[in-house]
Amino acid sequence: MINYIKESYSELKNHVTWTTWSEAQRLTVIVAAFSVVLALLVFGIDTVFSGVISEYFGWIKS
Repeated sequence: MINYIKESYSELKNHVTWTTWSEAQRLTVIVAAFSVVLALLVFGIDTVFSGVISEYFGWIKS
């Protein structure tokens, strides 16, 4: 187990290509913006479907 941890650490330290700090920040902003846009899209679709279903059941009741 100790050997596995040492090898994993060595692999992460010496063989993984890490992005630069500025690139990581840029990609974080892109992911955050996309998440907000997607959340607003899902909210809009949910609101429309909720209204349609309410109207449908209101039409059925009358």
